[in-house]
Order: sequence, then structure tokens, then C-alpha cells
Amino acid sequence: MSGNDREAYLLAHSELSRAHEGDGTASICRPFLRVAPVSGAAVSTIGSGRLGTSTICATDPKAVVIDELQIDLGEGPCWQALRTRKPVLSPNFALTEHPAWPVFAKALREYEIGALFAFPLTLGGLDVGSIDLYSHEPLTLTETEVSDVVSLTEIAAWQVLRRVLADDSVNLADVDSDPSPGFSRKQVHQATGMIIAQLEVSSTDALLLLRAHAFASGRSVREVAHAVVSRRLDFTDDRAQQ
Repeated sequence: MSGNDREAYLLAHSELSRAHEGDGTASICRPFLRVAPVSGAAVSTIGSGRLGTSTICATDPKAVVIDELQIDLGEGPCWQALRTRKPVLSPNFALTEHPAWPVFAKALREYEIGALFAFPLTLGGLDVGSIDLYSHEPLTLTETEVSDVVSLTEIAAWQVLRRVLADDSVNLADVDSDPSPGFSRKQVHQATGMIIAQLEVSSTDALLLLRAHAFASGRSVREVAHAVVSRRLDFTDDRAQQ
């Protein structure tokens, strides 16, 4: 990686890491344009239970179209990326057959997309969403560019969770408000500690992930904490959906 590339990556990393600060409206999309020579980007939650399926941010109108077509049709590279948990790379979109998502590919032809890339946003087995990157012209991402985007997706996933949970009317922050019989604040602390050990994250992020999993699965924080403590839910699993 050249000095300029490294500087661009560090700047993108810093911007994404601070996206939740201030009024919380900083773009989660634009930092990706610093590490990949693409024309635009869109971030969305995709089929993540109560997290819903919606566009979180987009850099331009064409990025919105790419994202919304996939949401409306229920197919496309973002769905494939989340299902396989691997990047989906189409460096020459117009000249490539796309049997996995033919309707979406046909619908997108009129928008003259040269290249299209989708990367999954996942955290500890929780499917958060995806990021789509597109280029007006055909484009092959280098191994370094793919690696940089993948590295940034984890930060983006945290920021998407923060934004979605902050916007939701259900108060998931106050664990003391759970009136369920037998509720134990100690158990939430235990579960948080176990997630810290499993994923090597901060206590703040561990608690955020616990709440996010509860929200996505439609359960209480207490129920998810109990599943973690009883070892029925392990966030290191590829699909932490117990």
C-alpha cells in the first residue's frame, strides 16, 4: 500500500469511527469512496428481522436506485453477499451474466452501470445489512482495495446498529426498565462480559450488540442475555440466531 493509499484508508477509518458523534448525521457511505475508486455507494439494512430492510444512506441518486431496486425485487448482489457472507464482485456488469439475480440485472441495464460490488455488514453472527459500490465504467478492484473495504465494513456495521437503535421508539438502553419476573441486571453484565471475551470488543460495543440482537429477533434484552449466559447463543458463531 502506498503512502497516499494508507493515508486515505486511515482517514476513512477515522471518519467512519466518528460517524455517530455530534448530531449523528455524518455519512456512513462516503468514507468508502476514499479507499475504492468507485462512483458511488449505498448502505442498507437487509432482511435483518426487526432491523428491517431500508436504505440507510447513499452518496448519489444512482446509488439509491441500485439499492432500492434490490430491496423492491428481493434479489441482487447485496442479498447474495449477506447470504454467503462474502463480497460479490462484478467488475464488468454489462458484459456479465447474472443467473443468481436475473430480474435485478435486467432492470439495472438501463442505468449503464459499469461495475457493481456488494459487501456484507455482519457482526458476531448478526446480519446487519450490506454496502453497494458502483462505477460508471468497468472496474476491477485490487486486492488491497477489497481488503480495505472489508476492513471498513465492520465499523460501518456498528454505526448502522447505533443509528437504527437510536431512531427506534423502543427504549433498549434502559435495561433496568425490564419488568419481567426474575430479571437480573447481573445476568446482563455476565452476558456482556462473555461477548467481550468472544469478540474482543469494548464493553460498550458488547452491550450494543446484545441490544441489537434482542431488537432484531424481537426478544427482550433479558431473554438474549439468558441465552448467552446459558451458552445457547455464541456470538462467534457464523449465525448467532439462537
